[in-house]
Amino acid sequence: MKTPICDFVRAYAEAAPIRLHMPGHKGRAVLGPEALDITEIDGADVLYRARGVIRQSEENAAALFDSARTLYSAEGSSLCIRAMLQLALLNAKMQGRPLRIAAGRNAHRVFLEGAALLDWEIRWIGCGQDLLSCTPEPAELEALFADPDTAPAAVYLTSPDYLGNTLDLRPYAELCRRNGALLLVDNAHGAYLKFLSPSRHPLDQGADLCCDSAHKTLPVLTGGAYLHLSRSCPAALLPMAEQALALFASTSPSWLILQSLDAANARLSGEYPARIAEAAQGLAGLKAALLAGSWTLAGQEPLKLTLRPKARGYTGEALAALLRERGIVAEFADPDHLVLMVSAGTEMRELDALQDALLSLPALPPIRDLPPALPAPRPVLSPREALLSPFETVPAEKAPGRILASPSVGCPPAVPIAVCGERLSEEALALFRYYGVDEIDVILE
Repeated sequence: MKTPICDFVRAYAEAAPIRLHMPGHKGRAVLGPEALDITEIDGADVLYRARGVIRQSEENAAALFDSARTLYSAEGSSLCIRAMLQLALLNAKMQGRPLRIAAGRNAHRVFLEGAALLDWEIRWIGCGQDLLSCTPEPAELEALFADPDTAPAAVYLTSPDYLGNTLDLRPYAELCRRNGALLLVDNAHGAYLKFLSPSRHPLDQGADLCCDSAHKTLPVLTGGAYLHLSRSCPAALLPMAEQALALFASTSPSWLILQSLDAANARLSGEYPARIAEAAQGLAGLKAALLAGSWTLAGQEPLKLTLRPKARGYTGEALAALLRERGIVAEFADPDHLVLMVSAGTEMRELDALQDALLSLPALPPIRDLPPALPAPRPVLSPREALLSPFETVPAEKAPGRILASPSVGCPPAVPIAVCGERLSEEALALFRYYGVDEIDVILE
């Protein structure tokens, strides 16, 4: 597969022109990649008004993902989530429907902020088993659709979640299709799922709009992401997608990130899917060895390893520290979990080193303490009212009884202890203590 963005930039750098345009480094090396770092000069195309090399590259990506349209983001899935909400808003207005969206409560904080800015009414589904897991039931969604006062114009789900749990999206897609609603999926952690055999990607399970953080699991620089519009997406939204991104995006996208997305197309059309399969097979073997060694695992995602180490006598943070001493750096740790992410770029010797490290640790007496139960939501204001209100930061100990002003979760996507606009309870304070949250933003009284 061709790489039109890379080819253009490489030819420009090799021509060595006098650069009387941005950026200020003028192509002269400080870190190393400056010669390839350009701006939207003549011939280079304009992101979100792409008609040249960027559009050609995006069409290559669309062919790989079998989408009606795939657009690039140089600002991660965060930008794509906002754009999905804008496109769903435009679709609701074209249908004459209220701006009401049903969402799994483990949504990325950007969803909450974007929905507030666009004035969506949010109906939460799936209260969550802990702060990182949420499994909305199709029956919850069906009940919302049955009542005109609660029926959503769109549904927003996160799959995979941070622990590697995945949803079967097909029942939700069928419910949405039957009721004329759009299905939006945050697939930030699952771009690689398209390249498994068979595909496990949301586009192949009925999603209308989907975002992938390419940089999380594919050979792409941090910030590279895709916004996909599926073949089931209303055709009227296709020409609106660039503007939906541009509404929230920087006008100075990174051309290094765009080249990285472009180069990934060539790799994904070649040998890279086979390497993904090999990595998944290697991690499956490691998971089997850990289960045989009495480790407790969570999640079904093929390239993510999530440990529940308290059964072996370790907190997630303590286990992460022990692995760091051996030169192994985890993705995430909290008191109950340790998350490690594998990709086709992971070498088998590295998985062997991880296996040796984990199996060499002695089993200690199990740690029995569990996180406090999630408090029942106590909404007082809409998220929009709360986010746009003056606030102050107070010690967590003084937060009960106050109204939360900003999202209270630090590791997205996750289930928040409370959502902005909800009144904080003593139960919430217990969770703040458990997760080491010392300060809270609350609405100024």
